[in-house]
Amino acid sequence: MKRRFILFVFAALISLSNLFASEGYEITVKIDGFTQKEAYLAYHYGDKQYIKDTVQVNEAGNLVFSGEGELEPGFYLVVLPPNNDFFQVLVDQNNQQFTVKTTAVNPAQNVEISGSEENELFYGYLAFLAEKRPMVEKIQADIQAAGSDQAKVQSLQGKLDALNDEVVTFQNNILEKHSNSFTAAIIRSGQPLDMPEFKGSDEELQMKKWNYTKQHYFDNLDIADPRMLRTPFLFQRIDYFVNKLQMQHPDSLAKAIDFVLEKLDPESETFKYYLIHFLNSFATSKVVGMDAVYVHLADKYYAKGKAPWTEEEQLKKILENANTLRPLLIGKKAPDLKLQKQDGSSVDLYGVDSEYTILYFWRYDCGHCKKSTPVMKEFYDKFKDKGVKIMAVCVKFTDEVPGCWDYIEENEITDWLHTVDPYNRSRFSKVYDVKSTPQIYVLDRNKEIISKKIDAEQLEELMNHIIEQKEKEKEINP
Repeated sequence: MKRRFILFVFAALISLSNLFASEGYEITVKIDGFTQKEAYLAYHYGDKQYIKDTVQVNEAGNLVFSGEGELEPGFYLVVLPPNNDFFQVLVDQNNQQFTVKTTAVNPAQNVEISGSEENELFYGYLAFLAEKRPMVEKIQADIQAAGSDQAKVQSLQGKLDALNDEVVTFQNNILEKHSNSFTAAIIRSGQPLDMPEFKGSDEELQMKKWNYTKQHYFDNLDIADPRMLRTPFLFQRIDYFVNKLQMQHPDSLAKAIDFVLEKLDPESETFKYYLIHFLNSFATSKVVGMDAVYVHLADKYYAKGKAPWTEEEQLKKILENANTLRPLLIGKKAPDLKLQKQDGSSVDLYGVDSEYTILYFWRYDCGHCKKSTPVMKEFYDKFKDKGVKIMAVCVKFTDEVPGCWDYIEENEITDWLHTVDPYNRSRFSKVYDVKSTPQIYVLDRNKEIISKKIDAEQLEELMNHIIEQKEKEKEINP
C-alpha cells in the first residue's frame, strides 16, 4: 500500500504539470523572457477548460488579470502563447489578489508567488514532491536491476518506504496546520481508502472490497466543496465512480447518480452542473436501455422542481421526452398497435402469436433501410423456425403506401407480416419514438420489450443469446 501511495502522489504531480492548461480579483504576473503581447487566464470546468480573461502586457511588462467580481474558486491556469505553455494557481475567497513571478521557459517549474499563503503552501508542497521524485525513480530502477537479489531488494525497499514516510509526514503536517486550506483538500482527496480487513474466499473478498469502495469512494473527497468543481480531478473521479465502478445497468447507474447528487447542495453550482451533465449524457447514450436513466433523472429531479434553472420550454421538452420513453423502456410491455395489411384488413401487434416478435419500422426510400432489410431477410430465414416473427411497419402515408407493397414484392420478403397505417391513426411514430428509420424492437411472447433500437446486424447474435438464456432457465426451472 505504501508503494502505491507514493506512486500516486508523484503521478498526481505529473498530471498536474501537464494540465492545459468582495473587492474583485487581481492577479499580477511577471514573466522573464516572455515576448508575446497577451496571455490568457483559463480554468477547469468539468472535463474541459475555458478562457476566463485575456490581457495585454502592460507598460511595466506585466500581465494583470483583474475584475470587479470575485473569481469562482478552483484551479486557474495562466496560458502563454504561442505554444500554450502554462502554470496554475489556486483561487478561493481568500486568494483573489496576489503576484506571480516565473519564466517563459518552463513556467510551471519556476513559479514564485507572493501575497497568497494558499499558493505559497501549494507550490511548497509541489517543490517537496519534485525534490523526492528523482530519488524514488532511482530506487525503483535499482530494485528492478537487483533482480533476484532479495537482500538488496529488501534494503532498497526500506529506503523507498522511508521516502514514503517523509511524504506522508509532510502531508500530515499540512493537514494538521492548514486543515481548511485548498491544498489540504487536494492532498486529502488523493489519500487511499482505509480498507477494513475482510474475511472469506477470494471471490467473497473481491465482492466485499468492491462494495466497500462504492460506499466509501468519496470519504476523502468532499465533492460538495465548491472549490472542487473547477479542478482537473473532480470530473474524473465522479465519472469513474459512475461509469467504471458500478455495474453498467440502468438501475445501478441511477442509484449511483442519486448517491452523487445527494452529497451536493441542491442549490449549488456543482449540483446543477452534474444533473445537467448526466441528463445530457443519457439523452445521447448509444447503449441500449440507458434511456431508463434519462427517465429516472427527469422524473426525480426535473418533474419535481429540483432543476429551477431550466427554462419553461426546455423543461417541457425534457418531460415530454421522458413521457415518450417511459412506456418503451426495456422490460415494459410494448404499446399495442392497430395497423393494416395489404388487403385492408386490420391487425394488432398483440394479435401476433409468436415466441418472439421483431417490430421493424422502415421505408423503401431510406438508404439505411435498403442496407438493413436484406440483413433482416437473412436473419428471418435462420430464425423463423425458432419462434420468431417479423412485424414490419412501412412508415409511409396515403398515396405513398403502394410503394411499400412494390418494394416488398421486388425484394421477396413477402413471408413477413407487413403492415401500414395510411392515415397515421395509430400514431406509431410518436408512440414508438420513430424519429428515423430503420427502427427495431425485440419483444417476447408477452410483448415485453427485450431490446430495441439496435442494428439489423446485431439481431442474430442477440437472438442466439436470448434463446440460449431461455434454455438455461428451463434447465434450472423445468
